Amino acid sequence: MIFLRSLVFLIAQILITPPYAIFALATAPLAPLARFRLIAGWSHAMIWLAKTVLGIHYRVIGRENLPRTPAVILSKHQSAWETIAFTVIFPPQVLVLKRELLWIPFFGWGLALTSPIAIDRGSGVRALKRMAELGRRRLAQGFWIAIFPEGTRTQPGKRGKYHLGGAWLAVNCGVPVVPVAHNAGLFWRRKAFLKRPGTVTVEIGAPIDSSAHTPESLNAAVEEWIEGRMAALCPGP
Repeated sequence: MIFLRSLVFLIAQILITPPYAIFALATAPLAPLARFRLIAGWSHAMIWLAKTVLGIHYRVIGRENLPRTPAVILSKHQSAWETIAFTVIFPPQVLVLKRELLWIPFFGWGLALTSPIAIDRGSGVRALKRMAELGRRRLAQGFWIAIFPEGTRTQPGKRGKYHLGGAWLAVNCGVPVVPVAHNAGLFWRRKAFLKRPGTVTVEIGAPIDSSAHTPESLNAAVEEWIEGRMAALCPGP
């Protein structure tokens, strides 16, 4: 049954994504926020399919912690699920991502029109300057900024290195950080065809005032909170 559900979901993705990408291209003349809200329909469709076809539901703890003004979201990264679901769960946001993702046919084309902050991770200081420049611009446009500080997806129960870029951006832009922990990897594993039914728990922490921190201390505070919650969300054997 899990195989059949996963296959149906994959086929639905293949059928829906190309025409939706063409629709996304048609939104190019619109203002960034209006464009985002229309393109986000794809994410809503995928999360609905995940619930209906795969049996993957979700619950959110701590939604009341979201500040009223745009902030930087720093989240655990376990699967592709959260990159889709955050569009549904949080206010309009842009992702900080490697620019190569924008080259993927159809998916990347639509992604490019959501105003992401696409950087060349190999360019060092230049990438940070680019991230800060685009970050200030996106925040001024009313977007939140979502970053996965581990950079790549980690297996449930594992911890990656928390890179400094997201905390650095928050400090330099003078906005709070909202830490997020979740256990999506228990049901939608990294690079796995089979998706397992269950309920993803997304836990949103209290915002952290970046003005009280250096990038290093802010990054450490975020890591401590997220990994502290992960012990409960993804308990070991």
